[in-house]
Parts: sequence; structure tokens; C-alpha cells
Amino acid sequence: MKTLVTGAAGFIGSAVTKCLLARGRQVRVLLEPGYTPRLDLLQGLPVERVTGDVLDREAVARALAGCDTLYHLAALYALWSPHPERIYEVNVEGTKTVLWAAYKAGLRRVVYTSSIAAIGRRDGAPADETCLFGPRDWADGNAYIRSKWLAEREALRFAQEGLDLVVVNPAFPFGAGDVGPTPTGSYILEALRGRMPGYFPGGFCVIDVEDCAEGHVLAEERGRKGERYILGNHNVSYYEFYTLLAEVAGIRMPRWRLPLMLLAPWGYLMELWADHVTHRPPRGTYKAARQVSRNLFFDNTKARTELGLPVTPLRDTLEKAVRWFRDHGYVR
Repeated sequence: MKTLVTGAAGFIGSAVTKCLLARGRQVRVLLEPGYTPRLDLLQGLPVERVTGDVLDREAVARALAGCDTLYHLAALYALWSPHPERIYEVNVEGTKTVLWAAYKAGLRRVVYTSSIAAIGRRDGAPADETCLFGPRDWADGNAYIRSKWLAEREALRFAQEGLDLVVVNPAFPFGAGDVGPTPTGSYILEALRGRMPGYFPGGFCVIDVEDCAEGHVLAEERGRKGERYILGNHNVSYYEFYTLLAEVAGIRMPRWRLPLMLLAPWGYLMELWADHVTHRPPRGTYKAARQVSRNLFFDNTKARTELGLPVTPLRDTLEKAVRWFRDHGYVR
């Protein structure tokens, strides 16, 4: 039997695909029609490629034929979009379409890729899987955050109805292969390009993309049906992150701490300019400014104890990311 991976051409998806192949698995990948990435992360890999939109029920059913396992990673990861409704369509309706096909196919196991964005915050301590998304999280969230919470609710509902499904909630992934780049990878690229005048006042949770991929496969092998697992390894302040990045990359550390009172109006103006003038992704948004001003820390105890989530040192991860961006022409 084969394993189907949606979103396999992306940063985490390609890493998951390689992890499955390393275990000797037969892998089929579902690719969006007409998708032409800057670099083909699947080039040379022994995978079966099929095309189809995650909103197309028949295409998804055909892709699942002959498969007994599904990894559903396909999603739009964007902090801003000129058409935010598209984020909801792909992330929420696409998830419902794919999981309904998986339910009808009677798959052996499904691993659904959610996000730490779908986990509620805990004041004064790292959040864990018991922290529920609440009104404050909804109010502070952008279209991506809200869509991931809504999609996770649908996924857990399928598990309640009998689908053998496990949820993983990746933190901020870094490493080789961020072809997009993702908004996460932009943290590094902006610094490498000398465009970071300062560092954010908050903190975040980081994971090596290869650890994240291994966590996905371990969730299939060891995870409990209907449970969710946080895949995040390092809770660091942005000051600590950029200090280490500066050492690894041989660049100047951003000098100033950027307070929310400056970040918020800057983000608002950037978003307004993007909405009405450029129609291109801005360097920041108002809600993103609020997010990076908080300590978004998470507790990975459950993933470590139940799955055996591996932990790569943050320095090693940053070295891989910097080397990959430089080798592939993202930085001149």
C-alpha cells in the first residue's frame, strides 16, 4: 500500500516525504495543478506524482486510491493576502474535502498537520495541548491563524466519527528547503539581507524542519487517535534568536529592541499600503506586530514522551538554514 502526502512540494511536506522514503515507504504526492515552485524540492525522489486541487473531491479520491495512509499538509501559510477568503477555502474547506475522502476510503491512519496557531495561549507559562483556543486568540488572530483553528476542529470531528486520525501542531520550522520562503524563513532572510533594524520584544517556539518531519512520521507510528501533539523544541526570545543567528551567519546583530508602540502603527501602515496600493505582501501587519511582541512559548512534553520527538540544537538548524539560503541564491 502507498502513502499519500498532500502539500509535499512545500517546506515541511518535502521533509516529511523524504522521511517516509528513508523508511522504505512507497509515496504518492498530490501536487496543485500548475504549481511551479522556484525550486523543485522533490526532484530526483522516487515518488509518484499526481495533480489535483484539494477542493476537488473526485481528484482527491483518485489520489487516495490504493493508499492506506494519508499525510495532509496542504495549506496556505500567509500573514496577509489580497484575498483572505482563499486562505479559508484551502485550509478549511480543503481539509474537509480531503478528510471526507479519507473517511470514505477507510484509511489505516491519517496524520493531519495543524499548527501551534490552533492552540490557545497560557499566561505566564508555555502552552500545551490542553490549552484551548479562545475568544482572545480569535480576536488577535489573522486569517491564517483562524483558518488553522477551524480546520483542526473539523479534523478532530472526523476522528470522533471514527477516522483514525492524529493531529500534529508544528511550531516555527527552520532549516534547509524553505523554498517559498515561508513567513518563518523571512525572519532569517531579512537579517541576512541587512533589513532588520531591530529585534522584536517577544519570543517564539522553534523546531528544525527535519525534527518536525520525523515528528509527523512518529505520530503515525506511535500517536494516539484523536490526540494532538506539539512539534516544537526551543522556546527563545527574538533577542536570543538573532544573537545566535548573527554568530552563525557572521552578520551584525539587529541593534534596537522594537517596542509594540512602534511596531503596531508600522504594521498597520504597511498593511494599509498593501491593501490599497501595492497589493503585494507587506513586510509586516498590525496583528503580526502584536504576535511578535508576545512570548509564544509551547510545552513539547507530550511529543517527547509519547512520540520520542528528536531535538536538533538550534545552532545546527540555523547553520543549515543560512547555508541553504546562500547556496540557492536567496542572498546576494
